[in-house]
Amino acid sequence: MTQDNKGIALVTGASSGIGAVYADRLAKRGYDLILVARDIARLEALANRLHSATGSQVEVIGADLTDPASIDALAARIEGEARLTLLVNNAGVALSDTLTEAPASEVARLITLNIAAPALLARAAIRAFKTRGTGRVINISSVLALAPEILEGVYSGSKAFLLNLTQGLNHELAGTDIHVQAVLPGATRTEIWERSGKDVDSFPADWVMGVDDLVDAALTGFDRGEAVTIPPLQDTADWNIMQDARLRLAGQLSRSEVAPRYRSIAEA
Repeated sequence: MTQDNKGIALVTGASSGIGAVYADRLAKRGYDLILVARDIARLEALANRLHSATGSQVEVIGADLTDPASIDALAARIEGEARLTLLVNNAGVALSDTLTEAPASEVARLITLNIAAPALLARAAIRAFKTRGTGRVINISSVLALAPEILEGVYSGSKAFLLNLTQGLNHELAGTDIHVQAVLPGATRTEIWERSGKDVDSFPADWVMGVDDLVDAALTGFDRGEAVTIPPLQDTADWNIMQDARLRLAGQLSRSEVAPRYRSIAEA
């Protein structure tokens, strides 16, 4: 049976990998669920298992979040769902090649799924949460948001967007009981690698985290109220140093005068 019900958590990309493990953990925590993905058969199998194991009510929605109409429909459902307390923006895709070699349609699909969809779904959720004064959003980003040189820049750029979105929203929502968490996994053993034609086993074994460990660590960060959770990072002091440097830099980024190094010799 469930614990005291915590409302509804909606998880995108829930048919496998990170999304499916979030669904499992959240059901065990007492959430009812709305699970979203394209593969309706896998969603229904997961929903039946979770309902049987936990007693949670689980609804499945088959949706392709590379389709703007599907994004709009899901956003409307999110904004109108009175019991929604948590959105997990997990759905995502990687390119099969570099920006210059991948088909243009594949690049556009990634941008829609990894950037437009989570932004619009977060917008809908936060609009709903504002009417109730409380709610949570989890955005699944990536350590590539901090290290774009490791893999191609479109995927890492989309994950940097989610990190920036999270930090910007938390600044905007400061003083409220609405909180947004960015989770930055490193290489994690999920199906995204096969789908993009890559072999996760090509990485050193000590780089690759199991998906259960990743989600459990991310939820520990969620419970602690972290804005940014990086499960593989051993020393959070390194993240804090980078953040402090970034915030100090912010005060120097907009000035009325050009920096002296960009002035011509004649002006100097």
